[in-house]
Amino acid sequence: MKKNLHPAYRPVVFRDSSAGFAFLTRSTLTSARTVEWEDGRTYPVVDVDVSSASHPFYTGRGRVLDTAGRVERFRQRYGTAAARGPAA
Repeated sequence: MKKNLHPAYRPVVFRDSSAGFAFLTRSTLTSARTVEWEDGRTYPVVDVDVSSASHPFYTGRGRVLDTAGRVERFRQRYGTAAARGPAA
C-alpha cells in the first residue's frame, strides 16, 4: 500500500439529535466538533438526520399500504377470469 494515500480510519460518534440517539463506530469522516463519550474519552461527533432510531422502517411508524383496497380496485377494473368467460 502506498503511504499517505488512504484517509485515517478512527473512532467517531454519530449522533441523531431528533431521536436522542448516538453510537460510536469507526469511520474516515472528520469533524471539528467533539463529544465526551461514556468511556471518558473525547471523539469527533458527526450529526446525522436519520438513524435506525428515527427511520420509519426500523421504528415501525411507516405507513401501511392498503393492499386489500388495491386488489379490490383491480378486480373491479378488470374482473375475474370466471366473469370474463372462457379463454379464446
